[in-house]
Amino acid sequence: MARDPWAYRDVAVESVPDPRTGRLRIKPMAGQAYATSMRVQCARALSDPERYPAGTRFLIRAKLTDRAGGPPFLYAWHGDPVRVLTAREVRSFLDEYRRRRI
Repeated sequence: MARDPWAYRDVAVESVPDPRTGRLRIKPMAGQAYATSMRVQCARALSDPERYPAGTRFLIRAKLTDRAGGPPFLYAWHGDPVRVLTAREVRSFLDEYRRRRI
């Protein structure tokens, strides 16, 4: 089955330490249509503290899904390119996101 490219959207995410396990996890950044508590399934390399420290922000292509009828989560295909964002790029992306929604 082929991937539907129209289902995927640009989403700004960041790595944060999980309070229960201490490992890094990826979550959507505030100011978008997704809750910051929503789970993100993506390439493991993004949550590798040796590659990217906690607080690193990324721009990924993700889609909203609820595989097997569970809670909704964001899914990013592991082979898609990922861009590390600077603080300025994050502000610019979120500002543009807000303008497109109005």
